[in-house]
Amino acid sequence: MYTNASSMGNKEEELEATMQQESCDVVTITEMWWDDSHDWSAAMGGYRLFRRYRQSRRGGGVTLCVRDSLYSLELKVNNNKVECLWIGIKGKANKADIPVGVCYRPPNQDDEGDELFYKQLADVSKSPALVLVGNFTLPDVCWKLNTAEKRQSRRFLECIEDNFLLQLVNDSTRGGAPLGLLFTNRVTMK
Repeated sequence: MYTNASSMGNKEEELEATMQQESCDVVTITEMWWDDSHDWSAAMGGYRLFRRYRQSRRGGGVTLCVRDSLYSLELKVNNNKVECLWIGIKGKANKADIPVGVCYRPPNQDDEGDELFYKQLADVSKSPALVLVGNFTLPDVCWKLNTAEKRQSRRFLECIEDNFLLQLVNDSTRGGAPLGLLFTNRVTMK
């Protein structure tokens, strides 16, 4: 499950109820708008929380919640300039870990931040299976034709292609464009 919280504020109970009702194994959240003063993990029975707060600015932040029955650990590929969090979930029958990432790309992110994200993605894309979700705020991308108007968006598409990722979301999420995206490198994970 993926959600862009646009501030968790008083949405904790609703999200927890949805997670339990839908029996979610993994939940990814962008734009938490929290900092270290919030201790949501105390109330999240049955899940392990991984969080990354936006550094030196208000808002943002990403979270991954993983069911306790799944062995998971945080992958250390982060950089303070990129709002991205990666974990590894142990594959079945001792197969390779599956990297799962959640990312929020602010609309005003500069080229340096984008290139740091592309390096992270290249590092984790070496895995035989990968899942990446998030809000990348590139509304000019046409996923059906794999085209974009702006240079930054075209560079993003190039990175996605270079890492052999498939984008699976077709529905619009905001303003007529799919901003909440889901990528994988395995057709069988569709």
